[in-house]
This record gives sequence, C-alpha cells and structure tokens, in this order.
Amino acid sequence: MRIIVALTIWILPQLVLAQDWEDRRLFENEGAERTLRIISSTDTSLFAPIVEDFLSKNPEVSVEYLVNGTADIDQIFRADPDKYDLLISSAMDLQLKTANDGLALRLSDVAHPPWAQWRQSLFAFTSEPAAIVVNKAAFADHPLPRSRQELIESLRARPNVFKGHIGTYDIRQSGLGYLFATQDARASETFWRLMEVMGALDVRLYCCSGDMIDDLSDGTIAVAYNVLGSYASVRVESEDQIEIILPSDFPTTMMRTALVSKDAPQPEIAVEFVQHLIRLQSDHSNDVFLLPSLRAQESDVERATIALEPALMTFLDKLKRRRFIGEWENAVIQK
Repeated sequence: MRIIVALTIWILPQLVLAQDWEDRRLFENEGAERTLRIISSTDTSLFAPIVEDFLSKNPEVSVEYLVNGTADIDQIFRADPDKYDLLISSAMDLQLKTANDGLALRLSDVAHPPWAQWRQSLFAFTSEPAAIVVNKAAFADHPLPRSRQELIESLRARPNVFKGHIGTYDIRQSGLGYLFATQDARASETFWRLMEVMGALDVRLYCCSGDMIDDLSDGTIAVAYNVLGSYASVRVESEDQIEIILPSDFPTTMMRTALVSKDAPQPEIAVEFVQHLIRLQSDHSNDVFLLPSLRAQESDVERATIALEPALMTFLDKLKRRRFIGEWENAVIQK
C-alpha cells in the first residue's frame, strides 16, 4: 500500500477550488475508493502523522485535509456542512455552538470522559495551554516574566526595547484568540491592564500562533502573548533562543475538538477517524501524536482546562461580542 501526499492542485468540487485555504493536502491511498474530507485549524505539519497512521489502517480511504483559521473554518463549515465530513478546531466556543446548533452528528459508540465531550457530538482530543513565548535575547541580564503581572512590569520598565516588538492575536479575526481573550478577562482584570500596556507599545496583531512564532524566531518581535504552547514547543526543540512561559498566576488551557458533520458525505469513515483520535492518545508506542495528549494529562486537565459547557457560548452573543471587541480595541488600538 502507498500513501501519496499531493502538494499541488487535485480534482476538487468547485466550491473547494474557489476557497482560499491556508493549506490543502491530499493524502491518497493508491486505489482508494472513498475520500474523507477534513476541514481544520490545525497546521498540516502537526496533523499529517495522525492522518497517515489512519490511512495505514484503512487502505480503502484517502483524506483531503483543508486548513484555515478558526473563525474562517467555522463560517465555511456552516455555509456548506454537507461538503465536509469532519470539523477540527481549537476554538472551543465556536465548536460548542456548532454542535449545539444541531450541525454535528451524535455518536453513540465513542467512549470518552463526560468532561471531554459534549452530548456525544463534540469530542476533545488535546489539552493545550496558552503561553507567553519570548525571544531570550530581549531579556539578556533581565529576569524572564513568570506571570502576567511580571510581564506588565517588564514591558513598562523597558518601553524602548519592546515598542513595536510585542505580538498577540487579533481577536476580531481569530476565533481562538477571541476565546483566550474572553477567558483571560473572566479570570482577572490583569488582562485589561496588559492589553493597555501592549497597546501603548504598538502591539502587532496576528491571525495565528504560527505567524507569531515565526516573527519571534527571527527577532521581529520579542514577546508573543497567548501563543499555543503546543506550536511553540515544536520550535523550541530546534531554536534555543525561544522560551515558553506558562503564566503562574492562572492557566488558560483549551482542548482541541472534533465533530462529525450531521450531513457528512462519509459518516462511517468520519466516526472511525474520531475513534482513531481517541485511541491514539493512550498509545505511547509511536510518535504519531505530536500534539499534547488529553489522556496524557488527564489528572490535571479536568481541573485546569476551559470547560465544555454552555457558559462557553456567553461571549458569542452578538451584543456581548460587539461590546467586548469594542473594549479590546479601545485598549489595544490607541490611535
């Protein structure tokens, strides 16, 4: 059996061809008769080993893997839920609303802890903290900040070093960034003080963690706030100048989730893929699972992680979202 990864254009329905994807790959089993279509916010480099392992066990299947930002994939999926089999995202609130709106298939035969799933239709499979990630060169002879308050103090103490060299999510564009921001604001007023300090220092705004880490690595920015720790960890292994800091004051940890479209073209294969995700977490005999496993941290996850519960959708209310983003713009965009 051969798995062929197509890096260029292949035959796709007209809608998919017209869509501007951040990345799209065809993982093809030679002679496969059915194709599973996954729309996801997870970088292909991190998810490819999971797909390839699934295909090695299912030689009759190929996988189309389509990547975009969290807010974008939510809109794309909602517009045409019958075009995709699986929706995978780090934006827990958007995922929960999608499931709650009846767009996800209920799965009766997937065993999963109650706190890691929602009504048998949304399934968490990672636990990933939001982190402060720094380029250590900017902190030479200075202590690294270990909390949000210490980060505020560090930025205020040396504005000449950090002006124009801080990055965080543009929460108007990033679903994950909006989730992290609202959860931070619920936990502590420190978030708003930090946003004001960053705004005064001409913070750079990003769509996603990968772009922030790229700019951190080459020195464009010195500090990235609320970066996905899992993405940064991959870079730390090869780049000594980057350090990941998990704030000591309070954790903000999300669970990456998957759902099967209620109108999935290939529902049986999609269900099997969800089961595959869950099985892989407890399989420590290979290097397939590059993301932080939910089960590997199960003793701490339930206590420290953003909960899959109705309260998660509070800030998706249009009025509340408009008000929150208005306050965020006042703090961050100081023109």
